[in-house]
Amino acid sequence: MTATATRHKVPGRHIAEDRTMIGYGGSELANAFRTVRKNTVLIAEDIPEDQYEFVAAPGVRSVSLMLRHIAYAPMVQTDMHRERRITTLKGYDFAAITAKAAAEEKRPRSKSEIIALLKTEGERFAGWLQSLSPEFLAETFTDPTGANPRSRLESLLGAKEHEMHHRAQLMLIERVLGIVPHLT
Repeated sequence: MTATATRHKVPGRHIAEDRTMIGYGGSELANAFRTVRKNTVLIAEDIPEDQYEFVAAPGVRSVSLMLRHIAYAPMVQTDMHRERRITTLKGYDFAAITAKAAAEEKRPRSKSEIIALLKTEGERFAGWLQSLSPEFLAETFTDPTGANPRSRLESLLGAKEHEMHHRAQLMLIERVLGIVPHLT
């Protein structure tokens, strides 16, 4: 296979011909996401509820808000790829979906409610990921200029990477609070 991808002619869809990453399919994507979410839940369980409003530095989310952000962050990928099945980012309303996610994040919740939210929203997203076909994951979408195609797989991996980014912040917060993080 070549490093460049050509596209099949499918009305309204761009499908990459070079499928070098497609051996990593929906099941693998779902399992990887479940592992990341399981480790996030461990951190959420380890931090005492009286520390959930701890803010590590000015301008940084509290523990509670960061966990709620993690729970709702996959809404962007769900909107782009499940609800709208975009083929281009041109005209995509990032502000609307991020405002919707932010509104959900801002709703106050107890520690037990946040942990339940992480579990249910995580499994909802992972269940959808598991259902995805290689053809769907190989479809591409372009940036607002119509260039730089990315596969849906690449974009959906971003949900896991985003969570890992915030989980690293939470692990550092655990250290500040005197908690030894789990090895993940």
